[in-house]
Amino acid sequence: MTGPQSDDRVVPLRPRRPRADNDNRNVDAPEQSVGDLRRFEAPEDAPDDYRHRMVVNVLALLVCIFLVGGGVWIATTMAQMRKDQDCVLSGRRGCSPVDVPVNSRW
Repeated sequence: MTGPQSDDRVVPLRPRRPRADNDNRNVDAPEQSVGDLRRFEAPEDAPDDYRHRMVVNVLALLVCIFLVGGGVWIATTMAQMRKDQDCVLSGRRGCSPVDVPVNSRW
């Protein structure tokens, strides 16, 4: 029987720290403010340095191209190695190509 007449006991748990009902922030964390972000803004009358921006953009593009090219190279190398390993492990011969110079008679 489970109800008010039951012999089961309910142990009330007490909270670890007191909390106000309307306070949802962490009491243990120190108060920090973001402050004014205007110090990070450029002045309105300051000229933009387009040359520097374009150089940085070109360098970023080159890095991205290098990363994509490296990824494609690694992926194709891994695929070729897997293909060669599958060929060898299946017991076939002549799995890896051998470059032989062709002699011309003419």
